[in-house]
Order: sequence, then structure tokens, then C-alpha cells
Amino acid sequence: MESYWKQSPPELTRLLSSDLDRGLGAEDARQRLEKYGHNQLAQKKGESPFKLLLRQFDNFMIWVLAAAALVSGFLKEWIDAIAILVIVVLNALLGFIQEYRAEKSLAALRKLSSPSSKVIRDGQSRLVPSADLVPGDVIELEAGDHVPADARVVFHTANFAVQEASLTGESTPVTKTDDALAAGEVPLADRTNMLFMGTAVVSGRGRGLVAVTGMQTELGRIAGMLQDIESEPTPLQKKLDQFGKLIVKICFVLVGLVFLMQWIRGGHLIEMFLTSVSLAVAAIPEGLPAVVTIALALGVQRMVRRHALIRKLPSVETLGCATVICSDKTGTLTKNEMTVQAVYAGGRLYRVSGIGYAPQGDFSLDGKAVPASGQADLMQALACSVLCNGATLMETSGQYRIAGDPTEGALLTCAAKAGLWKPELEKAHPYFEELPFDSDRKMMSVIRRGSDGQLTAFVKGAPDLLLGQCTTIEENGAVRPLSAEDRQTLRQRNADLANQAMRVLGVARRSLGAAVSNVSPQAIESELTFVALMAMIDPPREEARDAIAKCKTAGIRAVMITGDHKNTAVAVGRALGLYDDGSAALSGSELDTLSEADLEKQIEHIPVFARVSPEHKLRIVKALRKKGHVAAMTGDGVNDAPAVKEADIGVAMGITGTDVTKEVSDMVVTDDNFASIVSAVEEGRGIYDNIQKVIHYLLSCNAGEILVMFLSSLFGMPVPLLPIQILWVNLVTDGLPALALGVDPLDKDIMQRQPLRKDEKVVTTRRLMLMLAQGAVIAACSLAAFAFMYYLENRWSLTQVLSALVHFDGDRLGQIFTVPDALRESMLGRARTVAFIVLAFCQDFHSYNCRNQVRSLFSIGLFTNKKLIGATLVSMTLNGLAIYCPFFQTFLKTQPLTWPELFIVIAIASTPFWAMELYKLIRKRQEP
Repeated sequence: MESYWKQSPPELTRLLSSDLDRGLGAEDARQRLEKYGHNQLAQKKGESPFKLLLRQFDNFMIWVLAAAALVSGFLKEWIDAIAILVIVVLNALLGFIQEYRAEKSLAALRKLSSPSSKVIRDGQSRLVPSADLVPGDVIELEAGDHVPADARVVFHTANFAVQEASLTGESTPVTKTDDALAAGEVPLADRTNMLFMGTAVVSGRGRGLVAVTGMQTELGRIAGMLQDIESEPTPLQKKLDQFGKLIVKICFVLVGLVFLMQWIRGGHLIEMFLTSVSLAVAAIPEGLPAVVTIALALGVQRMVRRHALIRKLPSVETLGCATVICSDKTGTLTKNEMTVQAVYAGGRLYRVSGIGYAPQGDFSLDGKAVPASGQADLMQALACSVLCNGATLMETSGQYRIAGDPTEGALLTCAAKAGLWKPELEKAHPYFEELPFDSDRKMMSVIRRGSDGQLTAFVKGAPDLLLGQCTTIEENGAVRPLSAEDRQTLRQRNADLANQAMRVLGVARRSLGAAVSNVSPQAIESELTFVALMAMIDPPREEARDAIAKCKTAGIRAVMITGDHKNTAVAVGRALGLYDDGSAALSGSELDTLSEADLEKQIEHIPVFARVSPEHKLRIVKALRKKGHVAAMTGDGVNDAPAVKEADIGVAMGITGTDVTKEVSDMVVTDDNFASIVSAVEEGRGIYDNIQKVIHYLLSCNAGEILVMFLSSLFGMPVPLLPIQILWVNLVTDGLPALALGVDPLDKDIMQRQPLRKDEKVVTTRRLMLMLAQGAVIAACSLAAFAFMYYLENRWSLTQVLSALVHFDGDRLGQIFTVPDALRESMLGRARTVAFIVLAFCQDFHSYNCRNQVRSLFSIGLFTNKKLIGATLVSMTLNGLAIYCPFFQTFLKTQPLTWPELFIVIAIASTPFWAMELYKLIRKRQEP
């Protein structure tokens, strides 16, 4: 946009070839529409639902699983093939449903434009579609209208104000002027003679000369930035993709070794191929993508109950890894409800408690509560602020809101806390005349008639200017002359309150007698009696300070990014505990002087950014990400949308947030409470923890299956497990317990940990070594059971075996571990059954080990995850059917075990659990 704010209305009119009285002609408007295009935001063509569905299959692990399903089908292992395909399709559908509506930000932007606008054309006021507006059009606006394009103010009534919080972050309405601004660059929030598309008029009337339309507007520039930001995979998606590739490589190497050793031993080619392929399918954790997706989905349901709505599943984990949360001030860290917090009247400073528009709070003097009704000066100040007020305080179903200017609403709420309500005061003091607010006078007055028939002017305005018009002061219910010392005291009080980031208004009055002949500012707003100073602020949320303190404990930085003034932002930052004496604050103009490299150097030490534009917010988020941070950005206004989309995770406010910000966000906080974000961080960390537990369980179990086959080949033993038995264990035992681990209750110390590093592997070296060790224990139990049943049962006693081992009697050992041909087939079937059931039960017991790598299950609580108990009982029941049900005996080639044998099997299968409990005990005793 050109610097239209620097030019006077006549200059701009000549530049745009328009006429402020007649507007454009119909033919001229038509030609300009052809030249400039419609006043609409360009919409980037999004993905079709079909393409979005196909994109869910663009994943390395999914490709491997699809290949495994094809191989299984080729080998006529239909159950496994169908199971894998179901997992693949389920995973894709869940992802598709979550992301279907993720890219509608520009459609939401378009909704901000008014459908029609009042325009002066050919000297007449007409209603035309806003899409047909062109540069040079003269538009008319009044309270309640949305600004349809970026325009220069060319005429306005008194108190013509526009709410621009959604675009600039400014918490209070901006009073507009038609004066040209000084030369030089002027920040967006300070362009007081410009109107911007998507903002709303809150008071007064005015005319604007349309300067730019469509994508050339400030809103259009934001839309363009949104189009240019590309979505990136989340840390979890990247880690799982890399991890999947590594696992597949390792699995194929081990499977190749098993195939090679069986080939060296002279095995049958078809049997070796079947075993190797079955082992490959079993080794790849095909349930991992589905279990991760389901764990995320169930986590999302829990987060909804904590007022956090997740729009994209992987964002749950990203939030759990967040190292910095960039938050807008207005409406996010503060309530976006102006609140009077101090009243200086009669030489006393009264503090006011309570925040927001609910008339609930008390008054205190010198730290002690006082009844407002007993303070004459205070009651007079509150009454004057109500009688000179154009706002309305309304209550609906117990909720209070303001119609009109938020500053005036704050005064009404403060008076209501003292029992003074506007309707009652207005009834006692009927309206006579009004002098609206003027940006030059910076005052407004309302003249009212009292019950005695006398007229009184109630005045409020900027303290310095108001004080210059006062000659007396009210104190202790009496009026006396205003001395130089009084003026100095009042100016100092005004400065003290302003330094606390409060907006201060002066309140005065003047008795006018029974009649007034000249109602003008010069005649009315002079010789005033000063009544009070009213100090207000958009207060910090009560929960925000605690939430920021929790973030610090969790190793997360909180950064405030706001369009408000620097002093206001710093004061709010101090109140919230995110800014201290060693901190620094940076304004948008100061940010412009920094290069990208300089910003990256300083970004770690700046918790407050003030008076910033959408481009500044993008620079800040990008700088944080370049420093290796996982950045979350909260926001509610249109101006927040580009940075929200650029961040690793964008968080929108559900109540005050615009549709634009919600559509580009990853998460919506439904109660606009910063504390809900902290709850989401906690849930995100817990979900990532549970995903690691699932990975640990699946891979350690799969390692046990591979080692069973690998070690049996290495020692020259018969194949201890048939391909169908491997697939059964992988299907039945891996599924339900893994899902139950995915919803394990959160660890109590989860918010005392530091965030995970962005580059940290999903499986650390230490965890990998532990998984291999646990897999080795599972394999040893299964192989030991197999060896006992195949080589020893009913042929050799344990005493004979031990004697041969002690005396190193090779001949005897050779006899022991040689199975006669007549018994080979019958003993092999029974041994495989025992190896199969021990392997399955070992994995069920091992699932409890995966709940925590340090703390004993008995300290966590045996019954704190009832879903895991149910899952393992179902798994054991199904595995029991596998050896006792005739159908499954035929299908899986198993044999029934006696009850004593089954008892021994369970005892052996519990070994991994007790071994891990012993390991945890030893580790705990070694800790300092």
C-alpha cells in the first residue's frame, strides 16, 4: 500500500481521480472493476478430498506394510494379509477425517468482508455489493458496520472510532481523524486516518475514500502470507518415518541371516522362504502406525474435556515437545475487558478489585476494605463517570457484556460495584444535551437536569487537558479553589498510574443553572470542578500467571507478542511473571532495525515484543525455530493468523478468536484460558510418553521373536516356531496390550521434566539396549521351554543333564541332545506348542514392564491401568484357545498341555517381569 495516510483528502482525491461529493460515475466504476478486479481475497485452490485421502498413504511404513500384505496374500496367509490391510486403511481414514477441513483459512478470511456497502456514486448514496468496490469509491460507515476495503478517512463525526484489535492487537477502539499524518513510516496501529478491511466501526459516522481493494488491502497481504507458508511434518511424523526405515533395514538384515543359516544347514527352500517372510512380517511393527494414531485420537478426546480442541492429530505430540509459547496479549493473557482498578478522588487513592465486566468487586483504602457508600468523594466520582457515558452494561443468563466503548463500559462496571446503575441515575438526571468526544479537545460532556431543575455538565477526558479547564476541586464533599500544589499532585498521580500501564481518565463537572443559552465546548467545558482520576487496564487473566509459572518449571519459555504500546506490554509482562529486571522488551520499530542474524542472537533474551505487525510476528516465530525451538503461537485476531500457521503448533482462542485464526491453527482453546494450553502441554507430553511405551513394547517383543529364530538357527536346533504361529503371536499379543499402553495414565512428574529436544530420536541408545536385553530374555525363556520339551521331557532327568554338564561328558551330552527319529515328529509338535505359548505369555507379562523404565510397577500401582489388565487377560484367553480349541489346534498345529504343564509355562513366562523388577530395584539402590 502506498503512504495514503501522508496525503490530505484533496490530494488523495486528485490521485485517485475521484470526487468526495459525487463519488465515481457508474461507467468509471465499471472500468475500474475490470482493471483492478473484484474486492475479494484470492482463494488458493486446495486439495480435493480424493488427493487428501491418497496423501495419507504417502508414508514409508505404510508402503512396507502394503508390500507385506501382498506377500502374505501370495503365500495364502490370508488372515495376516487382511489384518495388515485393515490397519493400513484404518490409519488412513483417521488421518483423512482429522485433516479434511484443515485448509479453509482463506474462505474464513473472505467471510470478514461485508456482503454490501453504502457507496456514493453519481452523487447519490447506493447499496452495492462489497465485491464491486473499486479504488476511488466513497463509502459511508456508521456504528456496527464492517469496513469493506482499505480507505482513507475524508470526513467523520465526533467520536468516530473503529475496533481494530483483530488486525493490530490494539485492545481499545481507535478514534479516527481525517488529518494527514507526519512524513515517515507510520506503524499500522498508528495510522489513525486509515480504515482497514475486516475491522468494525463501534461509534460515530464517517466517510472513507477507498484506496486499495482485494489482495492489496492489509487483510489481503495477510492472506498472501498464509498462502506462502507451507505445512511441514511434525517432529513425531519425521521421527517415526526415520525410525521405520531403520527398523525395516535391521529386520531384513536379521531375516537374511536366519535364511542364510537355515540354507547352510540344508533346509528346504520353500520352508526357508515361508519362515523368513513370516519372520519379516512379524519383525516389522505393522500395528505401530495404527496404535500411534489411536493413541493420539484418544488423547484428543481427553484434551477436549480440558478445553483444548485438536484439529490435527500429530499436533498433540508437537505441543508436548514445545520449548516456547508465543502468546498474544489481548484476550489471551488478558481478558480483553477494560477494568477500573484505581480511583483517585478527594485526595485519596481507592483500589478496586474484580476484573472484567461482571460488577463483582470491592473498594479498599490503604489496604483496608471500605464500603463505597460511606465515601462521598468516591460516590460522586462514580456517579459523574456514569452520567457522562454512552455505553450500556447488559446481563444475559448471568453473563455481563458491554454495548459501546470498552473504556466507558469499565466505568459503568466500576460504578455498579458500588451499587450505582446507569438506568437509575439517568432516570434521576434526565438528558439535556451532549458534546461528543473530539480528537482535538479529547473530552466529552453530557448535560443533565437534576431533580431540583438545575442543569449540570458532566465531563470526562484526557487528564492533562481536563485539568487545564478546571478552577476548583471537590474534596470531602465540598468544593474549593484548585491550587498550583493540587495541580502538581494530580499530574504526579496521573503519571504514577500511567507508568503502571493504566489508561487514566479525568472526571469533572460544572453547575450551569436552570438554563443554558450557549451549548458549545468553549462555554461548557471551562471553569470546571475537578472530581477524580479513573485508572483502568485490560487485566491479566487470573490463571495466566500460574500457567506461566508451570511453563517455567516445565522448561518452556513464555513470550508475549502484542500490538499494544511497549510500556503497557512490559507492565502486563511483570504482572504475569514473564518479565523481570534482567529482561528486555523490543518494539516493532526497533525490530525493523535488526537483521535476521541479530534477531536470532537476541531472541533468547526477549520475553516481550510490542507494537508489532503481522510481518514482525512471522520474523519472531521463524527466528525461534531457527534457534532449534519447537514454537507454539497463540492468537485470536486476523493479524495472528500468519504466525499461527508458521509456528510448529498454532493455538487459536475459541471464544474471541476469528474464523481465520481457527482455520489455520492446529489447536483451539475452547475457553480462551491460557491455563488450558498448559493442560494441553501436559497431555501432549503424556501422549508422547505413551507412544514411546508402545514402541518399546512392540520392538522388544519383535526382537524376542527374531532372536528365537536366529538363536535356534545358530545352535542348529529345529525351527521352534511355524510361520503361522509367529503371525498369530504378532497379531494377538501385540494388538490389545499396545493399545492399552497408548492410554496409560500420565506420570506425576511429567511437568517437572525438560522438553524433548527436537532432534532427539524416538528411541534413544539406552532404551534400544534395554529393548534388546528384554527381547533376549523373552527369547531365552521361549527357547529354554522348547529345548526342555524337545530334548529332555520323558527321556532324561534333570540330574542326568546336570551331571553331564558338570563332568563335561561330551558323549553323554550328545546322547541327551539327540532325538531318535521315531520320536522326532511327535516331540517337535509338542515343543513348538510350548515355545509358542511361552513366547505369547512372556509378551503379555512384559507389557507391564513397559509402563515405566525406572519405577516399580508396585509403586506405580498394579491397577492404575485397568485397560492393560483387561487387554492382557483377553490376549491370554485367545492364546489359551489356540492350544485347547480343536479348530485352532488344526489351524495353528498346536497340542493341548496338561494343567501342571500350563502352570509351569506361566511361571517361566513371568520371568521377564520379575527380571525387570529386579533391574529397577538394583538401579534404584545405586542412585545417590
